[in-house]
Amino acid sequence: MGKKKRTDPERLHALIEEATVDCYDEEEQRTGFRTMIEDNVVCPFRARVVGEEVEVTAFEWPKGGVGFKAVCQRKGKKYLVDITSLEWTDPQPEGFEWIEAYLAWLEWQG
Repeated sequence: MGKKKRTDPERLHALIEEATVDCYDEEEQRTGFRTMIEDNVVCPFRARVVGEEVEVTAFEWPKGGVGFKAVCQRKGKKYLVDITSLEWTDPQPEGFEWIEAYLAWLEWQG
């Protein structure tokens, strides 16, 4: 993510715990994150992708598979961008820390 405010590690850990409570496997954990992100991240919001400003209008989860896509618009065109490519701009979107928690969880899954 961008160089803006980051969520502190203790908060990330708490969010990961909240998203994955009662999950038995990795697929259920992904579903937990999907629910939390859909419920808490407010779209649309501004972000950057490869240095260009975009508007994130929604999120898409691939059918059968892993990954997490941001639905972005720029100059009237729609793009699906991997969530790891987003950089925060000011102001950060409401609920952005859920995306950061998901990304931290991905790193820990290794």
